[in-house]
Amino acid sequence: MFTQIKMKRVLAGGLLAWMLVPAAAFAQKANTLTPEEKKEGWVLLFDGTTSNGWKTTAGTPVPAGWEVKDGTLTAKKGGKGGDIVSEKEFSDFDLMADFNLEPEGNSGLKYFFTKYEKGGNLGFEYQILDDKLAEDNKKANHLTGSFYDVMQPDESKKKVNAPGQWNTLRIVAKGQKVEHYLNGIKILEFTRSGKVYTDAVALSKFNKAVPAFGSVGKGHILLQEHGAQVSFKNIKIKAL
Repeated sequence: MFTQIKMKRVLAGGLLAWMLVPAAAFAQKANTLTPEEKKEGWVLLFDGTTSNGWKTTAGTPVPAGWEVKDGTLTAKKGGKGGDIVSEKEFSDFDLMADFNLEPEGNSGLKYFFTKYEKGGNLGFEYQILDDKLAEDNKKANHLTGSFYDVMQPDESKKKVNAPGQWNTLRIVAKGQKVEHYLNGIKILEFTRSGKVYTDAVALSKFNKAVPAFGSVGKGHILLQEHGAQVSFKNIKIKAL
C-alpha cells in the first residue's frame, strides 16, 4: 500500500512539473519546418544561418548591408544593401514570413518580381510600413498589408503589432486570385483580371508596364531595403 501511495505521489509530482513547463519550451524553433509541414510541401527560403538562396536584383551575392544574425535576415539601417531576391521563381504558392520593422520604417515583400518589357523590374508588393509615423502613410493603399499603390487592405480587420515587434504576413496566389493575410487574418483579396483590377492598376504607378502589370505567370520573391532596419525570419513557401 505504501509503495502504491508513494508511486502515485511521484506520478502526480511529475505531472505537475510537466504542466509548469513554459509553453515557449514547446514552441517550434525558428527557421525550421515540422515533419507535417515538410509532408505538405513547405520549403524554407531562409535557413537561419546564411543568405543562401538569395541574391541582389543584379544577380550578385547578398551584400554586407544585409546581416544574418540570431536567426534573422536583416537589412541594416543605412546599410545600403539594396533589395534582394530569391534565386528561384514561383507561380502558384502559399508564402509566409515574419517581419520586424523599426519605428518610422518602410519596407516590403514583393512577389511575381520580374523584368517587364517596359517598366523595368516590377513585382506585386505586400507593403510593410509604420502606419502611424512613416512618411509614406498618406494613402490607404500604401499602408501595411496593402497591394502597394494598387489596392488597400481592410483596416477594420487588420491587427498589426507595433514597430519593433514581430508580425506574420502570408500571401496566397493561385491562378488569378491573390490573398493577403496579417497575423492570421485575411485583410485583402483580389483577382488579377477584370475591371476592378485593371481600373486600380490604371490609377497606379504601374499603369505603363508592358505587358500589363500583373499579367506575368511567375517571378521571384523580393525583400525590400528602403533605408530602415527590417528583419525577416521563418520565410517559407509551398507550391500550390
